Amino acid sequence: MERKLTAIVAMDVVGYSRLMEHDEVGTLDRLRDIRTGIIDPAIGRHSGRTVKLMGDGTLVEFSSVVDALQCCVDIQEQLAARNDTAGQRHKVQLRIGLHLGDIIVEGDDIYGDGVNVAARLESIAQPGTIVLSKQVYDHIGGKVAVQFVPLGEQNVKNISRPIEAYRVDFATEGAEANVIRFGTFELDTALYELREGMNRVGVEPQAFDLLVYLARNSERTVTKEEIFTELWGNRIVSDAALSSQIKAARKAVGDDGSAQHTIRTAHGRGFRFVAPIQTATPAAAPALGLEASAPMAMASKPSVAVLPFENLNRDPEEDYFSDGITEDITTAMSKNRWLTVVARNPAFAFRNSTDGIRVIGEKLGAEYVVTGSVRKAGTRARISVQVVDAETEHSVWSERFDRDVVDIFDLQDEITELVAARIESELGLTEQRKAERRPRKNLGAWDLYQLGVTQFYKFTREANLKSQNLLRQSLELDPDFASAHSRLAYAIVLSMVYFDAAPDDARMDEALTAAKRAIELDDMDANSFFTIGRVYLARCEYDLAIDALQHAVELNPSLAVSYCGLGDSLAYEGRLDEAIEQFEIAIRLSPHDPFRWAFYSYRSLAHLFRGEFPDAVFWARKAVQIPNAQYWARAHLVAALGHLGDDSQVAGAVNDLMRDKPEFSLDFAREHLFYLKQSDQIETYIVGLKKAGVS
Repeated sequence: MERKLTAIVAMDVVGYSRLMEHDEVGTLDRLRDIRTGIIDPAIGRHSGRTVKLMGDGTLVEFSSVVDALQCCVDIQEQLAARNDTAGQRHKVQLRIGLHLGDIIVEGDDIYGDGVNVAARLESIAQPGTIVLSKQVYDHIGGKVAVQFVPLGEQNVKNISRPIEAYRVDFATEGAEANVIRFGTFELDTALYELREGMNRVGVEPQAFDLLVYLARNSERTVTKEEIFTELWGNRIVSDAALSSQIKAARKAVGDDGSAQHTIRTAHGRGFRFVAPIQTATPAAAPALGLEASAPMAMASKPSVAVLPFENLNRDPEEDYFSDGITEDITTAMSKNRWLTVVARNPAFAFRNSTDGIRVIGEKLGAEYVVTGSVRKAGTRARISVQVVDAETEHSVWSERFDRDVVDIFDLQDEITELVAARIESELGLTEQRKAERRPRKNLGAWDLYQLGVTQFYKFTREANLKSQNLLRQSLELDPDFASAHSRLAYAIVLSMVYFDAAPDDARMDEALTAAKRAIELDDMDANSFFTIGRVYLARCEYDLAIDALQHAVELNPSLAVSYCGLGDSLAYEGRLDEAIEQFEIAIRLSPHDPFRWAFYSYRSLAHLFRGEFPDAVFWARKAVQIPNAQYWARAHLVAALGHLGDDSQVAGAVNDLMRDKPEFSLDFAREHLFYLKQSDQIETYIVGLKKAGVS
């Protein structure tokens, strides 16, 4: 086995499935021309070696990192020039990732971490751009005449460490010319995409072309004859075909034959695009160095399609079980109001489809696709589930569940609850990472919200302030964004509970106002009731908190944080047995939740109040092992160890607490435990700290 250090280039064709669907033969011809006329000559000029072709992608290695980057620049510049003279339907764009790393050589092929990093950098590149690692950047210096834009540390799939990345700065004026904006929608004629905010909308090729043609001729009524010529060329088609495409185009943009707010019918003449076409104008840059252009009118939500689970037993009589799980997961996922879930019937139309995930996602307008399989053997059942990013076809999350079949409906309910909870958690993390990777300009309300959530989960004072700032910016763009109001309310409360903001009535009132506004905007969102429950808890209004959190559980039984919040509220009310049951549910539902340290930490506190100090130590230790655990988890550990009188462990635990929070003291603890109203609970905590030597 040979190892060597080399420069690795990964290339991928943007929107390959869409191009093939629109014109299979023509696309293959154009790709062949691009390869023989641009890519292969550039690789030859810069002494590269094509390792392998992978469908719509290419893997290349270079002995010189300078040659590798210059080759990538040449390819993108020549391809951009070619696209400038090509018709919209004939444009082809590439994403390119470049890394310098160690690889394993086997015959003509290469493997290893270096290849994986290059592929991940390619996946986060924008169309027509090059993204490279810091290793490449450090070696290039000024040897290639390009500018670089730092992208910061990127968390990418299947790479445990963050990758510091840079983007080659190509001019973007041409990209703007490819985008037609109207209302909350964008028609991107380079990528063949219709978007609402940052969310792709599923639309058939002819309906897309019809929208583009009408939008480009919005100053006049377009006749039926013109549309027939533009969409169908010399083919003879009926008026019914045109009516079908008009209906599909209207549906894609939320219009219909009655409203006609985007496409208006001129009876006997043709059709007119009446939605105002927007001209992008730069807006004032918001705080934190973020640049923004025209604000988006509403937040965008990611979309998910749950495809029918495959019955691996091949017995049609067993289809009811796999179909039942699919339908129940679809229903459970729809309770997460921050997601758009494709309805059952469109998704079930792809049963046994030979289309790839990317094509299915495009046809359904889904960014994520859930697939699964069911196999039964005797009294045992195995259910496998996977969530795939439809654009990249990369797995976001997968898991297998093995269960005994005692009651088929109980099993179905259990699997549905677990899968829905874990998908919600994993997709939340995925959306946060995507928001972090996007260039810090032209950000909409959804991106700013996700960036705010990312900062929220870092659980530091500075990150909490950044989170509040980003959430307020999101609300400036979309004042009716319920989730942003809700998250802002929670961030304000935690600034008093966890950080240095002094508890006061004004902050409490601001948090309560934001939480109530979220519920006014969407009274079916479990997250909003979870948040107002936490606000009520901070105000020592335990009865209201418990009512709100129980309602959150009713609205979405798969939302793990609601059980944690309910457990916390019950604990402070003195209902400790009930509280611990709720923590157990939260942990079972979402074992990888970004808030899981709190599941463990609050459970530790409940055991502490119940006098079960070894259990309190156990759960506090689990909490402090989570990287984003907040310093109160260490304080709980110190208090529990103090009661146990374990001098051998107390000193280390106190040192860790003081390292994380040097100002922690008995007075500090009393001030920040303002949400406890039972004096015996406060004294139990303070006594434990005293016994541990905290003064």
